[in-house]
Amino acid sequence: MSGKVWLVGAGPGDPELLTLKAVRALNQAQVVMIDDLVNPEVLEHCPNARVVPVGKRGGCRSTPQTFIQRLMLRYARQGKCVVRLKGGDPCIFGRGSEEADWLDTHGIEVEMVNGITAGLAGATNCGIPLTLRGIARGVTLVTAHTQDDSTLNWQALAQGGTTLVVYMGVAKLPEIRESLLAGGMRDDMPVAMIENASLPQQRECRSSLAAMHQAALDFQLRSPAILVIGEVAADHQVQAIAMHA
Repeated sequence: MSGKVWLVGAGPGDPELLTLKAVRALNQAQVVMIDDLVNPEVLEHCPNARVVPVGKRGGCRSTPQTFIQRLMLRYARQGKCVVRLKGGDPCIFGRGSEEADWLDTHGIEVEMVNGITAGLAGATNCGIPLTLRGIARGVTLVTAHTQDDSTLNWQALAQGGTTLVVYMGVAKLPEIRESLLAGGMRDDMPVAMIENASLPQQRECRSSLAAMHQAALDFQLRSPAILVIGEVAADHQVQAIAMHA
């Protein structure tokens, strides 16, 4: 008799940002397969579960994706309730849909639980609204790291008029800068670089597009970090929001 797999977003780090549905899934779990970037404090909600680390981090030794999928399948076929616990949201650069489709083809029941993504939580903690009436009509989430090394349409992103949130971009800051400038974005476009979003050790560096690489070097920016590029990242926008709160 097959069990069930929950693909659960643990949020960006602050354990209080877990959803009630995520807590319920963890309470039911017999096996929890946990990513590296998940705050271990969330495991308080599954004290009796077997915890299996299956970390995947760019530039580091990672658990192969095929192994993770086979392990989920094995536990589910043993009739166990399995939680695959991912940082952020499982469907925002989290391979959640890939894993759900693969398990579905093998006859395993799957349910996904959204989590707050780092781009949203980090920006909010810095007083940055990703959309703002009259300033930013939308937000675009992109990753600077792709499995096939394909390139983004930077010109469209530069001229799209939306706030740009870049994940996994610390190692590619010069490339991002040059691509956006070549695409027509202003060199004085405000940029916020946010490290360890939502955690007590969160740090923030404000700069402009032209100066962001040097600013990041001076700040010693480290992963995990997100970039918020757009008018909403300007310091005066934060001040204006505070005045009207």
